[in-house]
Order: sequence, then C-alpha cells, then structure tokens
Amino acid sequence: MRPLALVVVPLLACLGLVLPVIRARVTVFLIGVAIVTSAVAALEAVVPFDQPLLDHLVRVDATSRLFLAVINPIFLGVSVYVWNRVATTPALRDGMVRFTGFALVFLAASNAVLIANHLMVVWIALEVTALTAAALIVRAGVRSSYQASLRYLLFSSVGLGFVLLGILCLTRGMEATGQTPAFFIDELPALAKGEAGPWRELGVALMILGLGTKLGLAPMYSWLPEAYDEAPPAVTALLAAVQFNCALVMLFRIVHVYRPGSEGLITGILVGLGIISMAISTVSIIATRNIKRLIAYASINHAGVIAIGLGVGKSASYGLMLYVISNAFIKAILFLTAGKIKAHYRTKDTRQISGLVKDLPYSGVFLMVGTFALLGFPPFGSFVGELLILSALVSSHQLLVFAAFCALITMSFVATGRTIFPMIWGQPREQNDWPRQTFLSAAPKIGFLVALLVLGIYIPPVINNLIQQVATSLEGR
Repeated sequence: MRPLALVVVPLLACLGLVLPVIRARVTVFLIGVAIVTSAVAALEAVVPFDQPLLDHLVRVDATSRLFLAVINPIFLGVSVYVWNRVATTPALRDGMVRFTGFALVFLAASNAVLIANHLMVVWIALEVTALTAAALIVRAGVRSSYQASLRYLLFSSVGLGFVLLGILCLTRGMEATGQTPAFFIDELPALAKGEAGPWRELGVALMILGLGTKLGLAPMYSWLPEAYDEAPPAVTALLAAVQFNCALVMLFRIVHVYRPGSEGLITGILVGLGIISMAISTVSIIATRNIKRLIAYASINHAGVIAIGLGVGKSASYGLMLYVISNAFIKAILFLTAGKIKAHYRTKDTRQISGLVKDLPYSGVFLMVGTFALLGFPPFGSFVGELLILSALVSSHQLLVFAAFCALITMSFVATGRTIFPMIWGQPREQNDWPRQTFLSAAPKIGFLVALLVLGIYIPPVINNLIQQVATSLEGR
C-alpha cells in the first residue's frame, strides 16, 4: 500500500485546508506534506514495493521509482522556496491557501502518472496536472497571466486529445489483429509483438505528437515561453521540472512498448521533432532579452535534445537518462533564481540587470552555475549526457543530424552566454545598499545544486542501477 501514499497523502492534506489552524500556517503545512512524499519516494527507490495494487491499476517499476525520487524532492525544494518568499513578502499570504490546494492536487496527480499501470489512468492524471497547472499560472489582477493560462490549457488539451486519439487507434489496431484490447502497461509488450499494422503506426505517431506538445516540442510549442514567463517562479519550476517529466515518462512507456515493432517510425518522428525544436529555440534564444523567456526557450532546446536521444536509442539511452534528470534540477535552479532576480530588480529585461554577484551573491552564483550546467559544461551530468548522445548519433551513421546538432548547440551556447554572463559579472547599474540574502532563501537551490554535482561526479549505486534499468527498458527489453 506504500505507493498509494504518494497520491492519498496530498489529497487528504488538501481536504485539511478547511481547518483554520492549517490555513494559518499553510506554507509550513505544504512543506510537511512534501517531506512525507519525498521520504516515501526515497524509500521506494531503496526498498521497492513490487506488488501490484488496485486490481493491477497501480504498479511501481524502475521508471516509477527513479522519477518519484526526482519530482518529489523538487516539489519539496519549491515548497521551501514558497515558504521563504511568503515569510519575507507578507503581501503574498493572501493567495497561499488557493496555491497550496492546487499544488497538492498537482502533486498527487503527478505521482499518479508515475505509479499508474494503465494508459487511461495515466492520461486522466496528466489531464488533472494540466487543469491544476492552468489555475496555478494565473496571477490575481494580471490580465496577461489569464491569457497565458488559457493558451496553456488549450495547447495541453489539444496535445492530450491527440494522445487519446492515439489510444483509440491502438485499440482499433488490436481489434484488427484479433486481440482483446487492453491497456495495462505491463501487458502491452506482449500485445505489441508481431508486425505493426497501419492503425498501430497511426496510434503511436499521434501519441508521440500529443506528448511532444506537452513537452514543448515543435510544432506546438508556442504555449511554453508564454506560460513559463507569466507564471509565478514556483509554478514555472513545477511545470518545467515536474510536469515535464511526467509527460516524458508516458512517452518513455510508449517507446518501451512499441520501439521493437516500429523503430523506424519512432526514430524518424522523434529525431525530426527534436532537430526542428532545437532550431526554433536557438533562433528565439538569440532574439529574446527576457530572462524567463530565455530559460524557457533553452527548455525547448533541451526537450529537442531529449527527443533526439530518445529517438536514436541504443548507446544514447544511458546518457539520455543522465541528461533528463540533470535537466530537471537545472530548470528548477534557473527558474527559481530568475524569480528572485525579477523580484529584486523589478524587471525581466536582461539589459537592465548587471552585477548580480555583487548585488545578489547567491543568485549570481546560482545563475552562473545553472548556466554552466545548462550549456553542458563538466562536471555536470548534462555534459556526459550530451557526449553519449552525440556518440550514438555517430555510431548510428546519422551524420547530418550530428552536424546540425553540433551547430545548433554551439549557436545556443554563444547566444545564452552573450546574454547571461554580463548580467552576472557586469558592473551594477545603481549603487544601492541591498538587504543581504539569507541561507534559507538559497537552501532549495543548494540542494538542487548538490544533486546536479552528484549526477556528474558520483552517482550512488541505487540511483545508477535505476538509471541503467530505465535505459535498458527504452530499447524495448
């Protein structure tokens, strides 16, 4: 029953918000719930619960355990960030009960995506994350945030609509071959054996396109920079580091099941979407002067890298997993830091920000280290991940993709550095006696930074084994 606590505890906690004593200390309550789910996730990673639950609707495998151990600590770090922001900015308290309620439902649904053993349950849970995220994006009195929320919800609904249509096509494909349609994830590999028919191929293609929309891949990516820009920093971190990985896990499961019979189709779609996404995001990184949008476009770039690595498979799979996990912590660090910078300078225009290491020493260091990790510098896991993906492109003889990948990565490297590094090391535009940053304000990002360094320097055997198991599963084995 232990995995169910990851869903039940946040939902029960949400009901507890009706109590005045909890509403009075709601941010502390949110941290307490996040500590419980993070502890359960860590226990699942070390001592797995292998028994299926609820008539086989719930089952925890290596993919579940790995990503539970990623998204729950990130949610905990975001909760600590929110507590500190409210403590230092009392005006934010008014909306905290609403935020906490939606955030807890979001957490429960995100965990449900990871432990569910049925495609329709995963789909429903993803839809719940979309609905709660749309509510969280909205900022009271800010018209542009309402527009961004509606745009996000529209694109998310279209993407999940494609996924549902893909499931229906897979159902028709099973019926056409005389099989009884079933969508328990651990039973799908047996049903997917044999030659892929047109209905299955169409279903797989639609599901990849729909989940690609959720990940911010081209062609339906335009919701992402707007939503990430308009959402509060904590919500942006949840979208980029938690919901992104939930959608990615569903894509992993589709690739695991259908790669053996549809390898050419899956590789072609993912590599194509990945290269186009990298090209679009690189041009946008060059043009933008908004710090949050720059990081958002870099997220699209990273999603493109992930799509290419997933499409190539083979020796890229282990590097892909390092890249994915590192990417989650990188985005959490950068978006929370961008929120602090915007609150401090009252602007998101990178041309108006300079001398961060003098004005905001912690934020300057986090932006610098996060940017190094974003650009794939050693000793971070993103560096190893990119090298393994590039090596796999060469070994699979996709030299044109390799060349385009290298060119686009180089261009985004130069454009990102040109914009961000002057913000960090330049001279402050105004001489002010800014309040000192406290350690507590930096604590969540320090935790994320430690995780990043661990992934690049020494991966604990438990986590390394999980990464290897997930990488192997991506080959359909």
